[in-house]
Amino acid sequence: MCGIAGIINFKNESVSKSNIKKMTDAIAHRGPDGEGQFTDKNVGLGHRRLSVIDLSEKASQPMVSHDNNFIIVYNGEIYNFQAIRKELEIMGYHFQSTSDTEVLLYSYIEWGIDCLPRFNGIFAVAIYDRINNKLFMARDRYGTKPLYYAIQDGIFYFASEQKGITSVDTFKKELDYEGLLEYFTFQNFFTNHTLDKNIKLFPAGSYCEISTIHRIEYLEPKTFWDFSFIEPEQPLAEEEYIEELDRLFSKAVKSQLVSDVDVGAYLSGGMDSGSITAIAAKQLPYMKSFTCGFDLNSASGLELAFDERQKAEYMSYLYKTEHYEMVLKSGDMERIMSKLVYHIEEPRVGQSYPNMYAAQLASKFVKVVLSGAGGDELFGGYPWRYYRATVNTCFEDYIDKYYGFWQRLIPNSEIKKVFSPIWDKVSNVWTRDIFRDVFKNHQNKLETPEDYINHSMYFEAKTFLQGILIVDDKLSMAYGLETRVPFLDNDLVDFATKIPVNMKLRNLHDIVRINENEHGDKTNKYFQKTNDGKIILRKVMSKYIPEEINNATKQGFSAPDESWFRGESIDFVKRSICSRDAKIYDLFDFNETQKLVNEHLEGKANRRLLIWGLLSFNELLANA
Repeated sequence: MCGIAGIINFKNESVSKSNIKKMTDAIAHRGPDGEGQFTDKNVGLGHRRLSVIDLSEKASQPMVSHDNNFIIVYNGEIYNFQAIRKELEIMGYHFQSTSDTEVLLYSYIEWGIDCLPRFNGIFAVAIYDRINNKLFMARDRYGTKPLYYAIQDGIFYFASEQKGITSVDTFKKELDYEGLLEYFTFQNFFTNHTLDKNIKLFPAGSYCEISTIHRIEYLEPKTFWDFSFIEPEQPLAEEEYIEELDRLFSKAVKSQLVSDVDVGAYLSGGMDSGSITAIAAKQLPYMKSFTCGFDLNSASGLELAFDERQKAEYMSYLYKTEHYEMVLKSGDMERIMSKLVYHIEEPRVGQSYPNMYAAQLASKFVKVVLSGAGGDELFGGYPWRYYRATVNTCFEDYIDKYYGFWQRLIPNSEIKKVFSPIWDKVSNVWTRDIFRDVFKNHQNKLETPEDYINHSMYFEAKTFLQGILIVDDKLSMAYGLETRVPFLDNDLVDFATKIPVNMKLRNLHDIVRINENEHGDKTNKYFQKTNDGKIILRKVMSKYIPEEINNATKQGFSAPDESWFRGESIDFVKRSICSRDAKIYDLFDFNETQKLVNEHLEGKANRRLLIWGLLSFNELLANA
C-alpha cells in the first residue's frame, strides 16, 4: 500500500525529478518507508512506499523490468499474486523479489490489458512502456484505491491524492461549481468530478493507455468490470447458497491475511466486522482488534445505541483478540477537523472524523487492518432505502422516487435559494440527470420489485460504497495504515450479486403488497432501520458470531452529532458557519443557509449531515 504520482509533458519538455519529488513529498504519509522517482525525457513517475509484502529493497518502486523497457508505480495489494507468479514462472519469467509489484509488472508485459481480470485485489497502477511510448493506467474493480488525474496546459498529471497534483507549482487550482452543487445535493460525487475543476477521479474498474508523444485534451478510460446485480434464472436451494457463501467468505478473509507485517481488524460491534474478525483470529492467534466508542452522556433517542464498545469487547473475549479502544467526545471533532480536511481533500459520505480516530488508533499497533466495508451493499443492508422505490410504473418513475430520497443535504426546493450567489454558474446542471446517469450501463430488465431493488443495490455499490472506500483509504493512509476489505473479494462479489433478492430482504412481499394496495402511513414502518436485510448473510454468520449481534438492527459507525451539534458542539458550529465572515458565504446565501442550520439547532429537523458538509467545506476554503 503506497502512493503513486506522475507526469507526461506534451510540450516536448523534459520532466524534472524535482517536480516528481514535490508530488511524492505531498503524499509522503501514504508511504513512510521509502520513496523513488524516475524520469525519461517527457515522462516522470514517483512512488512513496508502505512496506507490507517483501520488505527488502528489491521491492522498491519505481520498479524497472529486466530489459529496462517497462517501469511500474503501483499502490495496492494483489492477494492472488503467488498463483499468478507460478503461472508466469512456468512461462519462463524470472523474479528478483517476492513482491506482488513485480508480478503485476510482468503480468502486463505478458498479457497486456487482459491481465486485469486475473487480479483479485485492490490497486491503482501506472506502467510506462518505453518501446511503444505509452502509459498504461488502471484502477481496481471496486475503486478501493483512489487515483486522480488532470490535464492542464499540455501536461498530464496523475496521483493517488489530489494534493500530489496541486503540489506542482505550475498547476492552477480552480473551484468546480458543478461539483459543489453535486456534493451539496447528494453528500457525495456520482460523477468523476472533484471540487477542483481540472482534477477528475479515475473511474473504478477501468483502464486507459495514453500515448506519451501525442498530446491529449481529455481522457476516456475504458471499463473492464462492473457490478451486475441480477436475479438468477434458476436459483439454487437456500442451503446451497448458505454453503457456498460460507466457503467464499472464509476464503476471502484468509486470502487477505497475506502480509509480511502484522494484520489487525476493526471490531465495531456489528456482524460484518465481527465475522471477519472471527475467521481471521483463527488464523492469527491474539490478533489485534480496534474499536471507537462515543461518550453518550448528552445523546438521546436512537443515538443511545451508537456506542458499540460493549458488543465489541464481548466479541474480542470470544475470539481472544488483543483489543484496543478509544472513546470519542464532542470536542474531538473540532480538534481533528483541520487535519481531516487536509487528508480527505473534499467532503464525501458520512461524518468521517470517527473513522480517522479509528485509523489513528490502529496505526499505533499494526500496518494492515481489515474492514467490514461492502457487506451492506452486497447483501441488502439498507432495506428502508430500497423499499422507497420498490413498486414503479416505469424506470423514470423509479428514478424520481429514489432520486428524491438521495437528496441528502439540500433538497431541490431549496438549492436555488441557497446557491443564489453563484446560480448563474450552475443553473444548467440538472442533478436528476447526474443521478440517472449512474445507471447508463446498467439498465437490465425492469419487470418486478426484485429488479428495481437490484438496481438500487447497483446504485449504492457504485456511489455510496465508492465514497466510503475513498474516505477509508485517505484517512487510514494519513497514518500509513493499509485497509483491506474482505467482502470485496472477486469470487465473493460475483456470487453475492447473483443471490436472489428474497434471500437478502425479509419483508419484500409485505412492502410490495402495501405499496400496491394501501399507500400511506402503513408503509412508514418499512422505512425505519431494522434487521430485515442481509438475511442470507446472517444465516451464514450465525456460526461465527453471537445471536444477539447477528440479529441486531443495522447500526452504522456514527457519532451522536445530532445532539452534539445542538449541545456541546454548538459553539463550534456557530463560530464556524453562523457568521457572515465564514468563507462559504462567498458561494452560499447566508440567510437561506442559516434557516436550514437553525432548523437543526432549534430541534425542528435533523440536518447533521448538512452541518457536517458546511463545516468541512468551510474548513477546506479557509485552508486553501
